[in-house]
Amino acid sequence: MTDTKARDYGETLFLPKTEFPMRAGLPQKEPEILARWQTLDLYGRLRAAAKGRPRFVLHDGPPYANGNIHIGHALNKILKDVVTRSQQMLGFDSNYVPGWDCHGLPIEWKIEEDNYRVKGKQKPDFANPAALVEFRKECRAFAAHWIDVQREEFKRLGVIGDWAHPYTTMEPFAEAQIARELMKFAANGTLYRGSKPVMWSVVEKTALAEAEVEYEDYVSDTVWVKFPVRWIVSDGPDVSPLHIEINELAKSKTAVVIWTTTPWTIPGNRAVSFSPKIEYGVYQVVDAPSDNWAKVGDRFLLADKLAIDVFRQARVTAYKRLKTISTAVLAQMTCSHPLESFDPRYGFAVPLLAGDHVTDDAGTGFVHTAPGHGREDFELWISNAAKLSARHIDTWIPYTVDADGRFTEYAPGFEGRRVLTDKGEKGDANEAVIKALIDAGMLLARGRLKHQYPHSWRSKKPVIFRNTPQWFIAMDKDIAKHGDTLRHRALEAIKVTRWVPAQGENRINGMIEGRPDWVISRQRAWGVPITVFIKEKPDGSVDMLDEPDVNVRIIEAFETEGADAWYKPGARERFLGKLAKDAWQKVDDIVDVWFDSGSTHAFVLEDPAHFPAFAGMKRKSDGGPDAVMYLEGSDQHRGWFQSSLLESCGTRGRAPFDVVLTHGFVLDENGRKMSKSLGNVTAPQDVMKQSGADILRMWVCAADYADDLRIGPEILKTTVDTYRKLRNTLRWMLGNLAHFHAADRIAPDKMPELERLMLHRLAELDPIVRQAYADFDYKRIFAVLNAFMTVDLSAFYFDIRKDALYCDPYSSTTRKACLTVLDHLFRATVIWLAPMLCFTADEAWLARDPAAPSVHLEQFPTVPQAWRDDALAEKWRKLRDLRRVVTGALELERAAKRLGSALEAAPVIFVADPDLFATAVEFDLAELCITSAATLVEGDGPNSAFRLDDVPSVAVEPRRAEGRKCARSWKVSASVGLDPQFPDVTPRDAQALREWEAMRAAAE
Repeated sequence: MTDTKARDYGETLFLPKTEFPMRAGLPQKEPEILARWQTLDLYGRLRAAAKGRPRFVLHDGPPYANGNIHIGHALNKILKDVVTRSQQMLGFDSNYVPGWDCHGLPIEWKIEEDNYRVKGKQKPDFANPAALVEFRKECRAFAAHWIDVQREEFKRLGVIGDWAHPYTTMEPFAEAQIARELMKFAANGTLYRGSKPVMWSVVEKTALAEAEVEYEDYVSDTVWVKFPVRWIVSDGPDVSPLHIEINELAKSKTAVVIWTTTPWTIPGNRAVSFSPKIEYGVYQVVDAPSDNWAKVGDRFLLADKLAIDVFRQARVTAYKRLKTISTAVLAQMTCSHPLESFDPRYGFAVPLLAGDHVTDDAGTGFVHTAPGHGREDFELWISNAAKLSARHIDTWIPYTVDADGRFTEYAPGFEGRRVLTDKGEKGDANEAVIKALIDAGMLLARGRLKHQYPHSWRSKKPVIFRNTPQWFIAMDKDIAKHGDTLRHRALEAIKVTRWVPAQGENRINGMIEGRPDWVISRQRAWGVPITVFIKEKPDGSVDMLDEPDVNVRIIEAFETEGADAWYKPGARERFLGKLAKDAWQKVDDIVDVWFDSGSTHAFVLEDPAHFPAFAGMKRKSDGGPDAVMYLEGSDQHRGWFQSSLLESCGTRGRAPFDVVLTHGFVLDENGRKMSKSLGNVTAPQDVMKQSGADILRMWVCAADYADDLRIGPEILKTTVDTYRKLRNTLRWMLGNLAHFHAADRIAPDKMPELERLMLHRLAELDPIVRQAYADFDYKRIFAVLNAFMTVDLSAFYFDIRKDALYCDPYSSTTRKACLTVLDHLFRATVIWLAPMLCFTADEAWLARDPAAPSVHLEQFPTVPQAWRDDALAEKWRKLRDLRRVVTGALELERAAKRLGSALEAAPVIFVADPDLFATAVEFDLAELCITSAATLVEGDGPNSAFRLDDVPSVAVEPRRAEGRKCARSWKVSASVGLDPQFPDVTPRDAQALREWEAMRAAAE
């Protein structure tokens, strides 16, 4: 007999062994993994492995090369990386080329501030070509610096891509292609210079696109202004009844009243708008204070619904309605300009025009219309131009405000007054106009209103609408045939694009349907120039030079020198050649940066010389297998998605993308916008330094990115806790797989039911995970994998099988079957997690097989659907319910200190359901419930037994196990001591010990 009294059986157990640490240490480990990927050339290996597969290309929406990345960048780039990695694992050649947007005002501002203002230096004179080119070089160097900084920060997030060969909009070949794209619009006739009101930043001295404007609270001056009805002179005996009615209104000195929040636009007024859907009436003042602007007897034309509010604002204490005025009368009516007596140059007729934008929700029911200061005003004026001309009304739109926000000579009497100052503050224009209206007796009331007003998203200062010569791309001009407009092309392209989430289609569709012509010009220095030569025409329009040789010289110069070539001394003569003797002028405006980024598809996806990985790509729309995705924040429906759509549709007749995915914005834990002043900013650099990039990646993948995401200390703490549980699940599998040998693999049909249940779960999860990755539904993947690994595996399967794995004999079929299943589980879960937790998955993969290159070179595993067994799953669902009742009963016993561990228990389990009893009787319930013994009894059980409301057919009576405690497995059993060789263990453990000793002897 072997002396076992003092023996430590620990060495005989098959306990987990792994170097995969419990504490992740991600901030230190992740850079090591990044270095390994670099040494391995993981990106190159991925490309080689995927060669010949259908391509899935995520075309990078370029971030701006200006400053460190923020949490929004992290969200965006992590999502892109999960897409790229998962599509590669789904069997595509998923290539990601990162890019940067480099031109534009923010960099220009930064150079002006840091290199000139702070140093007390004079800003360069851009009229000097050499100075302008030098300034552009400073901008280029600034962008290059931040590209390098951001590149390292993006790589630290675990983003895989061609970081050695990114694209930038400031590369010479890129600037050349942007110029080519612009020339295509000139060639198809959609590029034109027009006079149009644009949103203008006085602070930045440039026109702004809609995407560059945000709405903020602003306090505006408001005025109610009188427009006296004009007489109509009719010749001949047949005078129209409408004209008679209008003349009666003029004779009684009736005035149309408008309300506006921009008094400074009154000098630009050319019409008054009304709505045929609104009921109007003539009202007379009956009583009012003697010092009032509205006098007793005054008559006003107002919308009936708004009359009471107008008179309240005008301090009128009594009034009466005299008559109804039909919209047919209004359509024939003209008024005098309210400033006519202030300056006779306002002595023109002001027509009334029907407009769909007029409502009776607020104001007077009439809208002051200044076509040089508003989009709707402009469109209404232009749409009525022919009719107005027939009425001998001049349709010319004056330039009343200049680039500095000052009134011009076309605002008589107000020349030099400022709407806004250089700092974006209110100038003196409003008060000057209001005073003139008071002096002219045309002001009815004034006030102030706090409302949402457009501001530049860069300067955060208010903008104005002003009429300016700008370059546009027409949305509604026929291109190849009648009806083939840019708007039509874009709307058709939207229909054949996959939008994720689906509501993105409605959003961008509405934007395209209602958008005006695309303003593409900016009056700045750092960007790609509008490469056209023009001749001014007397009416303010221009002729554009159409000369292929000139265009070739421009492109060739750009390809070698970049767009700086346009601004170098002698550029005009260089490009025009023999045409330089003519009066062609070189345009020095730059294109909107949205046109830059909207053209990136042309010099990345369609330029095999610079990006050979995309050579031969054939999209599904062309009958090929390849697809292109664009992925950005939801604000890009009005930004990059739209500019790319319009650019490609205008030049190629289709969208540049097949799939568009949008995500929300990042807020703090309380749903507030992040702000340094609030101290609620979460910086990705801090999270990576403290917890690791995989924590950020888990946060992204666990959230619903279609909505706004929240982040903060408590959310990150929860994420870390969840990560720790998943990591420990992987660690436990790795520890046990140290004892697995491929030769011991057990076939599924030879496995116990519990193992076959786990294989069923893998077969059940496989299509869910694959489909969710195909649908970009990462929150679903994370949810099902997290539940599977923490509930099905750790809390159930592993819990039950610990005894067999640790204590069963080496030859045990159950033990070998479990190890076989663990091998399948580990492989599937790690690969499924790899796109999301790229560092942890690779670390675990290498811990399993140090010779393996990387988990990221794997494809998603093919899980045999033959493993699926729904009948078995239903059987085990019932058994797990039974197990929950036993667990609940034992927890109460432990809480009352009547039991220590579950192995001290031998519960009696009463089952009243015959079907469940028939199922349960086939199983080792002690093994299922992790007790030393268990007794199954058919019936309801005593009233004192423990029950759960949702499992009414099961009752449990806890009892202590009888016998001795096994010194090896700690089970309490009457069989301990039956084996004379090992009297302090159960026979099962005695057999395990004999095999273990035989193995040790063989090894010696």
